[in-house]
Amino acid sequence: MNGPGRAAAGPVASGHVPVMVGEVLELLRPRPGGRYLDGTLGLGGHSRAILEETGGAAEILGLDRDAAALAIAAERLGEYAARVTLKKSPYSRFPLALAECGWTELDGALLDLGVSSLQLDSPERGFSFLREGPLDMRMDPDSGAPPASAIVNKAPFERLKDLIGRLGEEPMAGRISRRIVEARIAGRIETTAELARIVEAAYPAKWRREARNHPATRTFQALRMAVNEELEELERFLALIPEFLRPGGRVTVISFHSLEDRLVKRAFRREAAGCVCPPRQPVCTCGHAPRLSILTKRPLVPSEDEAAANPRARSAKLRAAEKLPEARP
Repeated sequence: MNGPGRAAAGPVASGHVPVMVGEVLELLRPRPGGRYLDGTLGLGGHSRAILEETGGAAEILGLDRDAAALAIAAERLGEYAARVTLKKSPYSRFPLALAECGWTELDGALLDLGVSSLQLDSPERGFSFLREGPLDMRMDPDSGAPPASAIVNKAPFERLKDLIGRLGEEPMAGRISRRIVEARIAGRIETTAELARIVEAAYPAKWRREARNHPATRTFQALRMAVNEELEELERFLALIPEFLRPGGRVTVISFHSLEDRLVKRAFRREAAGCVCPPRQPVCTCGHAPRLSILTKRPLVPSEDEAAANPRARSAKLRAAEKLPEARP
């Protein structure tokens, strides 16, 4: 097995470059006959790497909320079709998908969080302020969930300010929210370009000149995370996954947002700890036993070469943990 930083094997589609493939394989240690969950399948880059690493002898359960991504991934993984099961599902519902497959344990699980190249590069999906499109941002447009336009046009000022400030970590959240509320009085805000112009106008001129990224970057990120309940989805997954890993099984999570990375770090630390009672409680009553061993004391980040070749990888952070042997009575 090559060391971290190796290139992804096999072809990748234009615009689709799976992040930190070498590091994921090094930590996940896929083996022939192992069963692996790819909870954020996307276009199948990481799953293909796992299959190639094991000579096509691993089994993959791939989940994604995006039907278009699943269709492309199915084609890309076609030569391994007998070893791959794909399902349209949020990754937090993986226990149901496992039951449908007849699986009870996993040898490994992978999450690659955030928005995919396919979604960013499709104007009709409304994820990017760089391309005019409807303000949608739903990873599953058929879910029945309200699109981003519903939040932008209906949310009160205080909710907008909270979402943009908390999820986007945007220092101009108040100014941006005020501009949005003022702008929608004249008519609904329906497109990505409209919203991007409103946000840009809310930024002080000096900030616009000196900003490294477009002023709308954080606002669009916050809306996407709110529309898809991304933090809630991650919390549910992290609470469930230790139960379904076999002893020695590993979970790897690639995040692109500080709030996501914090959730992963805290969840792993909790599962690696013994007692989780409040610090001032004199006697342990929780009965909690460690279930995970942390493999990454600090998150791994992309190499300089990868960050230069794939700018979307620059903010990636990778954490991993391993299921401990079952404690004997």
